[in-house]
Amino acid sequence: MAETRYARWLKRPLDLLVAAALLLLLSPLLLAVALAVRLALGRPVLFRQVRAGRYGAPFLLLKFRSMAEGGGDDAARLGRFGRVLRATALDELPQLAQVLRGEMSLIGPRPLPLAYLPHFDRRQRSRLAVRPGLAGAAQAAGRNALPWRERLECDATYAEHVCLAGDFHAALGTIHILLIGQGVRAPGHATMPRFDAAPAQVAERIEEDLNTSG
Repeated sequence: MAETRYARWLKRPLDLLVAAALLLLLSPLLLAVALAVRLALGRPVLFRQVRAGRYGAPFLLLKFRSMAEGGGDDAARLGRFGRVLRATALDELPQLAQVLRGEMSLIGPRPLPLAYLPHFDRRQRSRLAVRPGLAGAAQAAGRNALPWRERLECDATYAEHVCLAGDFHAALGTIHILLIGQGVRAPGHATMPRFDAAPAQVAERIEEDLNTSG
């Protein structure tokens, strides 16, 4: 896929400028959320998990913790406080620092667990060509209410042609989804179900392996 001038020269400086400004402006909110997590859930305040970055390179994703520790399913551990954090996306604010570090972008596909990567088909793997983002085309299209196949297709389409208009549309769409409270979770789940490969995707990967070996 061809890289646009915006993607090559403007996107990263814009990320740095906006992320730095947001961290400065939102620093009181960050401190308030950190204190609220400490009081409601105790330590640790931050949730850390290895996720897939650009080209699948692993990095440590940071979020404010929204679930209580211990056993039980996600819905039981989430609680009212955690649901508010996730609905408002306040739990994602620490990732602004990761935008400054170059691990993420303001706009891009959401970073997924490394365990999902083997289940991607060829088209879905193309989403890894760009930095993961705080907001993105899939979030603007419905967030967690969007089925996996549609969500990953949105990401692949975005990665094909990264442009200023696309980033602007994704940012506004994500903000709109958050304001109306849509897509906080998939039906019947606390957030999203795990992603597993469909039979057709498995068949495609087997065909790819046979073609490579031949």
